[in-house]
Amino acid sequence: MEYLPSLTTFLSFAGMTLLLAATPGPDMTLSIGRAIKYGRSAGLAVVVGTNIGCAVHTLLVTFGVSALIIASPTAFMILKTGGAGYLFWMAVQAIRSGATFKVEQTELSGMARPVTFTSSVWAGLGVNLLNPKVIIFFMTFLPQFVSAGEPHVTTKLFVLGMSFIVVSLPVTVGVVLAADRLSAWLQQNPRVVRGIDYLFSAVFSLFAVKILMAQAR
Repeated sequence: MEYLPSLTTFLSFAGMTLLLAATPGPDMTLSIGRAIKYGRSAGLAVVVGTNIGCAVHTLLVTFGVSALIIASPTAFMILKTGGAGYLFWMAVQAIRSGATFKVEQTELSGMARPVTFTSSVWAGLGVNLLNPKVIIFFMTFLPQFVSAGEPHVTTKLFVLGMSFIVVSLPVTVGVVLAADRLSAWLQQNPRVVRGIDYLFSAVFSLFAVKILMAQAR
């Protein structure tokens, strides 16, 4: 259907999404911390909140970027080029700083104070919406899978954004369900975490090069 991304585009997008979902970050840290301290329900509530945040980012990108495409294809091309640069920057940071997996001791120490499902949802929503890296990521990642000349670009951006949530859900839920073992195992196996860093860096570097080469034609 012309309203949907092509199968090739979707498969490429899904592959990148799975890689991102498996890369430790603030959302994963919070969900693991809540699951360990307060139980599975609290961890899953955080996932609900972060996915609501992703939906909000999708809507902002869908209508904002679509308007930009209509107003100025040149400006859209500049945005995509900037996105490629941002992917390069993320690749470098993955090597320099490593993955941001670290369950805060404040989440694990002391007496556990009761939390509600709703409060954990709000916590997940807050860590997602207030993270400038997530905002920049959605603004630069989704547009890479559409072009200024495509019809129904608004619908395609929306479908891709919602697909990001659906495709990453098995990973994020799986992490919560295995939180106790996963957190301890990752912290005891720093080489595995470092391997994730290099994989993350390599894939995003190649993806950024592909974007730049396509634009140079």
